[in-house]
Amino acid sequence: MAAKLRKGDTVIVLAGKDKGKTGEITSVDPAAGKAIVDGVNVAIRHTRQSQNSQGGRLPKAMPIQLSNLAIVDANGKASRVGFREEDGKKVRFAKTTGDAI
Repeated sequence: MAAKLRKGDTVIVLAGKDKGKTGEITSVDPAAGKAIVDGVNVAIRHTRQSQNSQGGRLPKAMPIQLSNLAIVDANGKASRVGFREEDGKKVRFAKTTGDAI
């Protein structure tokens, strides 16, 4: 099945402690059904100092379920993703506006 949400998409959180926040997807794990979104589901991780990094308490974006995310359409509202054929290619589009993503 084709991926409805991909790296680089702007999404809004539908459920959980960060409900209503928006951000850009930085990575997707389709096997686990999770994605990492900038500024969403941030946890503090304690890291040890090394030659390359300072260490300490660093904020880190944790994975969030894909079912709790919706793509943001041209109007800034949450939308579902659909697929259609255009010029012989499969294209994703926002179901609320009908615009290609």
